[in-house]
Amino acid sequence: MKNQFNYKKVISILQITLLVVFFSFIFVWEIFNSKNNIYELHRQAEVISIDLWNFDTKGSIAYLKLACRLNNYEQLTVFDLDNELFARVKGPEYGRFEQLLTRVGLMQKTTLEAEIFFNSTIVGKIEAIKRHDTIYAYLYLLLILGLIALAGRYFLKTLQSRDTLELRVQERTEELQRATQLLQTSEERYREIYNASSDAIFMHDAESGKILDVNQGMLDMFGYTYDEALQIDVGSLSSGKFSNTLEEARRKIQNAVLHGPQTFEWVCRKKDGSLFWAEVVLKHTKFSGKRYVIAVNRDINVRKKAEKNLATEKEQLAVTLRSIGDGVITTDISENIVLINKVTEKLTGWNNKEAVGRPLVEVFNILDEQTRERCENPVNRALSQGRVVSLDSAVLVAKDGRERIITDSCAPIFDSDSNIIGVVLVFRDITDQIKTEKELLKIKKLESIGVLAGGIAHDFNNLLTAILGNINLALFDKDLTDRSRKLMSEAEKASLRAKDLTQQLLTFAKGGEPVTEMSPLENVIKDSANFVLRGSPVACHFEIPHNLRLVDIDKGQISQVIQNIILNASHAMPAGGLITVTCENIDSDDILNVPIPARELSVKICIRDEGIGMPNNIVEKIFDPYFSTKQEGNGLGLAITHSIISKHGGHITVESQPGDGTTFTIYLPSSEKCPELKPISSIASQTNCRGKIMIMDDEEMIRSLVERALSRSGYEVVLAEDGDEAVQLYQKAKESDAPIDLIIMDLTIPGGMGGKDAVKEIHKIDPEAKVIVSSGYSNDPVMADFGEYGFCGAVVKPFQIREFMETVGKAISS
Repeated sequence: MKNQFNYKKVISILQITLLVVFFSFIFVWEIFNSKNNIYELHRQAEVISIDLWNFDTKGSIAYLKLACRLNNYEQLTVFDLDNELFARVKGPEYGRFEQLLTRVGLMQKTTLEAEIFFNSTIVGKIEAIKRHDTIYAYLYLLLILGLIALAGRYFLKTLQSRDTLELRVQERTEELQRATQLLQTSEERYREIYNASSDAIFMHDAESGKILDVNQGMLDMFGYTYDEALQIDVGSLSSGKFSNTLEEARRKIQNAVLHGPQTFEWVCRKKDGSLFWAEVVLKHTKFSGKRYVIAVNRDINVRKKAEKNLATEKEQLAVTLRSIGDGVITTDISENIVLINKVTEKLTGWNNKEAVGRPLVEVFNILDEQTRERCENPVNRALSQGRVVSLDSAVLVAKDGRERIITDSCAPIFDSDSNIIGVVLVFRDITDQIKTEKELLKIKKLESIGVLAGGIAHDFNNLLTAILGNINLALFDKDLTDRSRKLMSEAEKASLRAKDLTQQLLTFAKGGEPVTEMSPLENVIKDSANFVLRGSPVACHFEIPHNLRLVDIDKGQISQVIQNIILNASHAMPAGGLITVTCENIDSDDILNVPIPARELSVKICIRDEGIGMPNNIVEKIFDPYFSTKQEGNGLGLAITHSIISKHGGHITVESQPGDGTTFTIYLPSSEKCPELKPISSIASQTNCRGKIMIMDDEEMIRSLVERALSRSGYEVVLAEDGDEAVQLYQKAKESDAPIDLIIMDLTIPGGMGGKDAVKEIHKIDPEAKVIVSSGYSNDPVMADFGEYGFCGAVVKPFQIREFMETVGKAISS
């Protein structure tokens, strides 16, 4: 305001005026007080002069003390005319306050002097030291002036304050008007922002949890009106299931008050009862002297469904990765591992937790199979080339040093913008596959050898049949000399040995069902063992009782079993040793734990060596196909042995300890047939037989041999080269008056109908026709079970004439 009174100037003038008055008073007062002090000192000097004249020293001192006390002298001293000390007294001691004032210089000392006259004559001098006690008066005056100044200042200030207050009131009124307008604008803006959020916002009372305010987002989200929202509680907005209850909601609100902001997920309920997931954030705040909790609810139902779908996809991916039989590794673009599956863990020896974050080359250590040098990293190639790359077989070295042969492929992983973000590496353990391929190659070679051996054996059997048959016929000649008969007998024995070798060759080449006959085991065991050990430093000791039961066996296959076991035993004793073969008869009580057919009687064969033995882990796999402890072995010998024994209805076991040798035990069921006593007969005793017999064989020498043997016995013989001719001849004979009584058919006719098909055609003509099958393939299923194929008997080439004629005789007479 322009006309406002200048209170500061007035206050300054008042202060200067008071200071002038104060110092003027001090100046006047000091002059007056100084004159008064000198006057008093002169008056006291007159009294002292009287005492000095009368030489009353005692009275003078008493007076001096009184004068000191009355005038506040600190000290009074009297000198005579010669300036000699006459008397000196001290005044009263000052208190601490006066002493303090003296030290700080506010109470100064003044020395007063006066001459002592007596009868107008100077008789001495008096000297007084006086303190200025007028300081108290100054202080009082200063206090009064200060009070006056304060009172004036206060009065002036009051006047100033009144004017200022009026001004402030006016200004404040204007400010309040502006603030009210701003507050109204801010309130409107706040409401707009508050209601613009799509999230539901609640204001709760911090004590009770009651809803005090909500925004439009809450109304839209839950479906309530504003008034309805203020009447409900948080329990009505919750699912009420599990932990989503009113009590739990209140506990969450209290946690926000006591422990700070709370963030959690909540299952909410709308007005229509539908449920949805929300993310809730609670925060405690204070304003206007009250405490509140602000709750912000965000609808995350879509996110939860996405998370659920993602979790499902993740689980499906995990199940897929677990189910994949190949190893899978994913890496980032820095070639660090992100994920490995269970197969990878098994093949590398690293678990997923250990491997994640490590460089690929540390976990996936691959070497070239031939050079043993580290292979190029396939992930690096996939990243640099940006396409799928493959790796030929390599050696994967596991964490524990184990090695496996693998093959792999590596493909880059692209994001939605076609940027490479990683690589997936898929690899497969092909160790067994490679081994199997090698073994299959061996098998194919063996099969090729088998086919060749089978063909050779078949042709050789035909030759042996002719050789052995003609030798048999020659031995029946009565005109044969003893020397010639001996030579022919030796040739017969050699032919029979060749027959056994051929049978073993066929067994090795074809396997198949055994063609059994009741036989003793002693000769089979001894001949097989001695044949294998010929020229070896290993000896064989036999303990075979003379009353060992007969068994139904295929001599060729059982011979192969004995040879395989004896051969393994000799390999276990390269420096020589003893093999003990023990045979014994046993009954069912002795073989309770042996899985062979339930027969009362069986035969047990034990073959024990003194070799190096085997640990348990090898014993368990000894009969597995392709398992071998020999570098050059194919793992088929003992597997074939086990198969042959099983097909004979028997059982084989093995016991071994390292350094304590090995024992193979074979159980074979004894024969249920009664042994027949075959009379010694000659071909001459079987003459004059009646019947018409057809011989069907592609080999002329076989046809001629059989024709001679049958003709000499009195049979009428019809010859055919193949099945077609045999069927035609049988048809013609049946239509004539001289039907064929028996047919002997070769099983295999190269390029023509063999016995297996021809017998079917014959039975179409005559279901009662008698047909015997003959073959050099003794292991053919038809030979093992000829009755199932329509034959009444079987003759295995090469055969002896006596055995052949017995089979023919049985068939004709049956």
